Amino acid sequence: MVSETLILDTPVKTRPECQLEWKISDRPVAYPDALAEMETRAAAVAEGSTGELVWLLEHPPIYTAGTSANDADLLDARFPVYRTGRGGQFTYHGPGQRVGYAMLDLKQRKPDVRAYVHDLEQWLIEALAEFNVKGERRQGRVGIWVQRGMREDKIAALGVRIKRWVTFHGVALNVDPDLDHFTGIVPCGVRAHGVTSLADLGIVATMADVDVALKKAFEKVFG
Repeated sequence: MVSETLILDTPVKTRPECQLEWKISDRPVAYPDALAEMETRAAAVAEGSTGELVWLLEHPPIYTAGTSANDADLLDARFPVYRTGRGGQFTYHGPGQRVGYAMLDLKQRKPDVRAYVHDLEQWLIEALAEFNVKGERRQGRVGIWVQRGMREDKIAALGVRIKRWVTFHGVALNVDPDLDHFTGIVPCGVRAHGVTSLADLGIVATMADVDVALKKAFEKVFG
């Protein structure tokens, strides 16, 4: 599972601990702009010239392909497709989905890749619990899943890159996106299961509500 969700590059020396910053973008951020800003910030964190960052945002409708993406899983390229350095396969981002990009210094926290991926999953699970939704891991399947009777639907995805022991990319939680937009791909290469959202589960939540839940859950999991 870990090998499908991240790319790990060469580590560097430690640096003094810096304070964590939260950033929230109120308007959709173009994916190339977000990627450039993440890479710049992650490099600065690695150099010790700035502190860690968690960035909450939305994207315009796009598909992104991770390093394990299978071109056959792109069924209908109705939106722009971006090849990215994160781990994982194809995923969708768009309005109504809260994306959380985390630029954290694992050298200062815990230089354990598997533990970091587990913590990202737990972050999503704890945030969903704030809305009385039971998010669950599934062996061999990336992301967080919701049991719905005899079916299981994916409600959140994750994909990570780690460079010089600083993380970037992160998680995506479906709040109220257009679920039809997911039909243009095989999300994360999983054909046998569907996709859901808080709204699809009958839960009315604003993006601000979700941001509060994500911040509370992050502090619980990461400190």
